[in-house]
Amino acid sequence: MSSAAYLPILVQVTLAAVITGGVIAASHLFGQRFKKNAIKDSAYECGIRSDGSTHTRFSVKFYVTAMLFILFDIEVVFLIPWSFVYRDFLANHIAILAPMLFFLGVLVLGLFYEVRKGALEWEK
Repeated sequence: MSSAAYLPILVQVTLAAVITGGVIAASHLFGQRFKKNAIKDSAYECGIRSDGSTHTRFSVKFYVTAMLFILFDIEVVFLIPWSFVYRDFLANHIAILAPMLFFLGVLVLGLFYEVRKGALEWEK
């Protein structure tokens, strides 16, 4: 294979590097990092200056619930493709049900553990 075949890849990589460098340079030149302005750096709420802190603290329970949601949301990412190819695996005599039942069993055990530990109860 000649080196001319790799020319489009080289052009694409070079273009990506130039665009990335340009965005980073523009961010440093025009960003708020070097322009310290109290009004621009504050949170905007209907044109009224905020009195308190702009960074509110979230409960740890919120983060635990969010992580559990992401965990069980990712299981759907595995189940949907499995449901699409299940018929093809059966036609080729490939056992796919047992590994998926094991996967679901581990997830159900994890759900029971979370319920038992009270991770899904919002108020304690």
